[in-house]
Amino acid sequence: MKYKVTLNGRIYEVEVTQGEAILLDEYEATAPAPSAVPSVASAPAPAPTTTPTPKADGEAICSPLPGNVLRIPVKAGDTVKAGDVLIVLEAMKMENEIVAARDGTIAQVTTTVGAVVDTGTPLAVLV
Repeated sequence: MKYKVTLNGRIYEVEVTQGEAILLDEYEATAPAPSAVPSVASAPAPAPTTTPTPKADGEAICSPLPGNVLRIPVKAGDTVKAGDVLIVLEAMKMENEIVAARDGTIAQVTTTVGAVVDTGTPLAVLV
């Protein structure tokens, strides 16, 4: 595909082929020819993550928003009270604490530190 690109007030015609830009023609005689046009490298696709299915009976604590799991201050068997932090997620450069809605015991933690989770992903099971 051919495009007209303005760079520093000068207009260039470029052709893009499979992520590389090739200078075809300058539109202004005063514009210096670029020495090289860097190729555009595409980022590798993130590896698909699998969501573990909760194996314990109880109330699944699910992620209310997409993000990265930063910390998991609880483990299976821990007794928690309403308001205790179960998981800390990073979303949009902010830390979000996922807290227990009620008193109970952690039956299972279904995520790991560093995991990327979507809205609704099970994080832990509370009994």
